[in-house]
Formats: sequence, structure tokens, C-alpha cells
Amino acid sequence: MRFTKSSGQTVTAPESNFTGTVYVDGIRNPDEQTAIGCSHVRFTPGARTAWHHHPKGQTLYVTDGIGLVATRSGGIQEIRPGDVVYIEPGEEHWHGATADRFMAHIAMQEADENGRVVTWLDHVSDDDYNAAQGAR
Repeated sequence: MRFTKSSGQTVTAPESNFTGTVYVDGIRNPDEQTAIGCSHVRFTPGARTAWHHHPKGQTLYVTDGIGLVATRSGGIQEIRPGDVVYIEPGEEHWHGATADRFMAHIAMQEADENGRVVTWLDHVSDDDYNAAQGAR
């Protein structure tokens, strides 16, 4: 067994990959024992990720609030506490809070053979985000 005392700090997610204010508590980074990375991510109303994809896919477990997850192919899903979302490897997507609610999730992803867990792309435009609001 390996026990790690809570010692990390909550960090603000970088503007280069997120729109709005997003807070991240790291849970686990890939290392020599496991390729799994995991974080607890909290989105303020209207906050969201940029478009991105994961080489080994991603699982989201919603812990609080109401959010959205969308794919480049046009799929939009409202997400609520207890929902689990699996995003396929290489599938371009974004996720975040609705315009009027906070949303938090646990994000789990596996590193590839080069240690990469995510590839960040362009920001989600306000027009695309607002269209997703209307589609829910």
C-alpha cells in the first residue's frame, strides 16, 4: 500500500487551455507505478476546457453541479452528479459548467508510452458554447 498525505495546493487552470475560472486539485500523476493521472476539477459558471483529446481516452465522474460535454462531431450531453462519461482515445471534445451553475468532476486519463495524457487544441468559441447551452 502507498499512502500520500494531502499536501498539494489548489491551482488555477491555465488560460491557455481553459476559458473562465477553473480550479484543479491534483490527485495523482502518472509515474513508474501507474500510467493513470487523476484530478478533481471545479468549473465556475460558464467556465470550460479548450478543445482537446487524450491518447488513451478519458473518464469523467461528475461530483457536483451541472455541466456540459461536447464532441467535434456535434454530440452535446448535459452532465450531473453521479454521471460517468467515457471519451474515446483521440476524440476531440470539451467539458465545463453551464452558464448558470458550477460543475465539478474527477478527470481520469492514462498516459501513453511517451508520458502524454492530453493534447490541447483551440478554445471553444462563445458562439459554440452558447449553441451547446441551447441544445441541452
